[in-house]
Amino acid sequence: MTVQDVRAFNRFYTNVIGALDYGRHLYAPYTLTESRVLYELAHAPHLDAADLRARLSLDAGYLSRILNSFEEAGLIRRGPSRTDARRRSIRLTARGHEAAGLLDERARETVGALLDTVAPDDRPRLAEAMRTVRNILGDERPPASGDVVLREPRPGDLGWIVQRNAALYAAEYGWNAGYEALVSRIVADFAESHDPRLERVWIAESEGRPVGCVMCVQDDVPATARLRLLLVEPGARGLGVGDRLVRAVVGFAREAGYRDLVLWTNDVLSSARRLYQRHGFVLVAEKPHRSFGKDLVGQDWRLSLSEPGG
Repeated sequence: MTVQDVRAFNRFYTNVIGALDYGRHLYAPYTLTESRVLYELAHAPHLDAADLRARLSLDAGYLSRILNSFEEAGLIRRGPSRTDARRRSIRLTARGHEAAGLLDERARETVGALLDTVAPDDRPRLAEAMRTVRNILGDERPPASGDVVLREPRPGDLGWIVQRNAALYAAEYGWNAGYEALVSRIVADFAESHDPRLERVWIAESEGRPVGCVMCVQDDVPATARLRLLLVEPGARGLGVGDRLVRAVVGFAREAGYRDLVLWTNDVLSSARRLYQRHGFVLVAEKPHRSFGKDLVGQDWRLSLSEPGG
């Protein structure tokens, strides 16, 4: 790679960004920097001015003027920090959340329009290329285990489950669109008709961004629950996210009165299999099959919730 390669990419990407924000519709009535401040406050609610300066590399005086204007407009309120008495936390008001939500909706629509010009088969490669650039050139602090929280899905999260499953398994195992079709059916069935007393989805989140997911749904066998679509983003692996997601499913299934918890996976997913074994799942059947464009060995695993430790 040469300096010219980097400069050529910068010119290209600058043109893309300019096209996205043609006529300043995307951020109006705010500047790009003001929009970034609103975004950070909306996705990490326990920030103070020092946090914002560090995250956005802003001049203290410039940030102070932005925050003062936000306060005057009723977008934020400031109060004592929960962790440091010398600092003041900054939170969005209801009006601030409304403004941030409008900007986020515009951004989603604009980027969605851009992605509509990308062939579906090229989208996984594009997403992985973007992550590669961020991982190599970025200076963001990697998430820590304490940063991750489990929560219920919000609007858009079920679509994220489909997209990330399809992209990750295509990138890491070469699976084709058949897997995306399977995940889409599973998620659609849950969205259209599920009993919240017996079925649930968990989203693992770090700094306002999803980093993992799992589902617990009713199986066809009476008194049996099924664990489905466990996923942990590459950048969040090694933090115990998978353990927490599986533990959440096991606990929920037991409290809901299920006697057994089952799952189906494939032998190539070695890390997931080790995770299931740690939680007491037992391999009960194996069967070769041709799916998702690959020759695989499907595996059925079972955990008895009535046994000690199960």
